[in-house]
Amino acid sequence: MTLAINIIIGLIALIHLYIVWLEMFAWTTRAKKVFRNFPPELFEQTKVLAGNQGLYNGFLAAGLIWTFFITDPIWKMNVALFFLGCVLVAGLYGAMTADKKIIFVQAVPAALGILLILLK
Repeated sequence: MTLAINIIIGLIALIHLYIVWLEMFAWTTRAKKVFRNFPPELFEQTKVLAGNQGLYNGFLAAGLIWTFFITDPIWKMNVALFFLGCVLVAGLYGAMTADKKIIFVQAVPAALGILLILLK
């Protein structure tokens, strides 16, 4: 079970690192192909806002990556649950306000990670 939890946490962290890159460094280039529902003329105008969002996604990724370096199992579980919970809330909010697909990219994997930890 621990391997499955670590894989889920690692995948979610990688997804968020990709989001960091998109929002902070590729907002006016690659992000236009990913965020197709967003009006193309607004990418340049919202570059700073997207960078700010990317930074917050970076904090989520950093917190999830941090769990791989925590040796105390209870502390590791609590930190993982906290950051997975943050990802879950962000995914649900994003699905309600921005794009329904976010529920599958963020919320479902985070919920699966939380469930695996709680069932352990």
